[in-house]
Amino acid sequence: MRFGDSVRLYVMTDALQTFDAQAGSYNAARRRLIPPFDTFYGTAADAVRLAEPAKHILDIGAGTGLLSAVIKESFPGARLTLLDGAPAMLAQARKLLGDAGTHYLTADLLDPLPAGPWDAIVSALAIHHLSDEHKRDLFARIRSSLRPGGVFVNAEQVSGPTPRLTALYERWHEQQTRGAGSDDAEWQAAAERMSHDRLAGLEDQLAWLRNAGFGDVDCLFKQYRFAVIVAIR
Repeated sequence: MRFGDSVRLYVMTDALQTFDAQAGSYNAARRRLIPPFDTFYGTAADAVRLAEPAKHILDIGAGTGLLSAVIKESFPGARLTLLDGAPAMLAQARKLLGDAGTHYLTADLLDPLPAGPWDAIVSALAIHHLSDEHKRDLFARIRSSLRPGGVFVNAEQVSGPTPRLTALYERWHEQQTRGAGSDDAEWQAAAERMSHDRLAGLEDQLAWLRNAGFGDVDCLFKQYRFAVIVAIR
């Protein structure tokens, strides 16, 4: 392992520990901390229809299962597998989703993906914890794990195309969150989680997906730093 890889693995482990510690209070603040909550998750869930029939769905970096819960409402007959490196987060997901037609795996995004082929692989607010090198590697592994015609949906935070716009995104996010009722303690906890973020620009990620071999690649929704990206094998 190269020294750079060791540093990246340490950052990933540190992020997982932070999320594990905050698992119990994570869901309650989501609507305040994700200003376009309904459209953001709703667009991501609806994008799974691009792979219909979508019967086998893998949620990577699944956290407390918020995206999977929306998907389960739209695809009640689908079998969902939730993968996350923080066991306490998956425990919260199990409380939300139960065990019927749903499986839970403890692993992080640097580990091999569960054997497919999958109809859809989805993720929400997780992949930005990886370095750009590991994002590109993950995109290639996701494509290999999908069946032909399968879809990858990434509901993600992105950086702006310039430092000025990135700063604008950050100011807007805090203003919207505080305007929705977030207090100092809640925002500071969110800021601690976001300190582990390694955001990439939207255009870069679309290009990386095309370079990974995906045919149809697009952004279906974007509001400042929140974007829903899709790629079809």
